[in-house]
Amino acid sequence: MEYNAKQLQIIQVAERLFAAKGFSGTSIRDIAHEADINVSMISYYFGSKEKLIEALFEVRIVESRERMDNIVSNEDLSPLQKINILIDTVIDRLLSNQCFHNIMLREQLSGEDRTQVISDLIFQLKIKNWEGLSSILREGQEKGHFKNNIDATLLSATLYGTVNHVITTQSFYRKINNLEEMEQAEFDKYLKHQLSKHLKSIFKATVAYETIE
Repeated sequence: MEYNAKQLQIIQVAERLFAAKGFSGTSIRDIAHEADINVSMISYYFGSKEKLIEALFEVRIVESRERMDNIVSNEDLSPLQKINILIDTVIDRLLSNQCFHNIMLREQLSGEDRTQVISDLIFQLKIKNWEGLSSILREGQEKGHFKNNIDATLLSATLYGTVNHVITTQSFYRKINNLEEMEQAEFDKYLKHQLSKHLKSIFKATVAYETIE
């Protein structure tokens, strides 16, 4: 579904509030006040708070699918280059949109069953990410660049799990690395670089033969 500019504005405001206050802690009135609109406009566009969070997930998942498809289908890139671009894309996406990252974690860890639609959307996103990585790995194997005994599921968990963990515990990372005085923008840049270098090294050692650069 395509959303107009006003709908996207409402979705972005809701995303910030859901991340800060939780789904249950955020009211339609809160969203309307923050977006400077009438409550009736949210009902008109989305129908309910549940439908609004579903719209948020749809928007973010479509964006993720498009990024993955662009990487996988790029014939000018080698399989290892695709892996490296995928790693940087995931790091950048999760670090630059920590609001959605927080919502995703909360929805998956919550004991409450929000809606089946949200559960399905999260599952679809994970499947799409796994399929994209699997496709790149198969291409590398068919070209003789990658090893055959690769567990795509565990590699996907390594990528997303590592980035998610570091984002969630970044205050701990700052402390043990004596980075507590670093400005947030500088720290984000530093963290992207460190994560990129670390994950690319792990992936290359796991999937590629030693002669592949």
